[in-house]
Amino acid sequence: MSRTTDRRTTHLTRRLVQLYAGLTLYGASSALLVRAELGLQSWGILHQGLAELTGISIGVVSIIVAAIVLLLWIPMRQRPGLGTVSNVFVVGLAMDGTLALVGEVDGLGARIPVMILGIVLNGAATGLYIAARFGPGPRDGLMTGLNQVTGRSIRFVRTAIEVAVVVTGVLLGGSLGAGTVLYTLTIGPLAQFFLRVFRLPAPTTTTTGSSDPALPTSTTAATPTPPAGPAPVATPPSGQAILPQ
Repeated sequence: MSRTTDRRTTHLTRRLVQLYAGLTLYGASSALLVRAELGLQSWGILHQGLAELTGISIGVVSIIVAAIVLLLWIPMRQRPGLGTVSNVFVVGLAMDGTLALVGEVDGLGARIPVMILGIVLNGAATGLYIAARFGPGPRDGLMTGLNQVTGRSIRFVRTAIEVAVVVTGVLLGGSLGAGTVLYTLTIGPLAQFFLRVFRLPAPTTTTTGSSDPALPTSTTAATPTPPAGPAPVATPPSGQAILPQ
């Protein structure tokens, strides 16, 4: 029992480390795209445009926008997880912190590598925090919530959100450029690759009553034999978190 508890504690600790490392790296990578000045990801364009309009730092704008998006979850009955709430604050703070440490980048020869580094790190960050399984980001929850409320496909809802965000951001003065195109084309494959890299094994448990340390790590607790005859299938409550907590 003690070994099982220790393993579960280690597993939870690793998940937490991945979550906050991923969110911090996401904010830092977004800041690198700002410094590259070759175009931002869709929500980054909106944040930059609002920052230009209001004079507030782009990281604080990111926090405000994420908080507003999270409030939109309420009528759609989406349930945030620890990762959802952490996303609101950690990404924006990490973004402003990185911008304070990394100065302006001069010359196209330096800005292109910074842009590429930002995109790759963003993919790694996405893999890290999603693999931690502490709940979706506010913007992802908005997408799935609208999908449930409107009945439209995920593809349609995601595209509509992205287009609206980019157009609004550009009109406000956000940066649309080659980096935006490259990010759009590569972030999917990068995120998929890093999800495999940072995928966490299922928490280890041992069969009830067994203390044999030689049991394989994939061994799970014995499942009681169900009674004969059909049994009702439990339906998860509406609006539950998308990823397991």
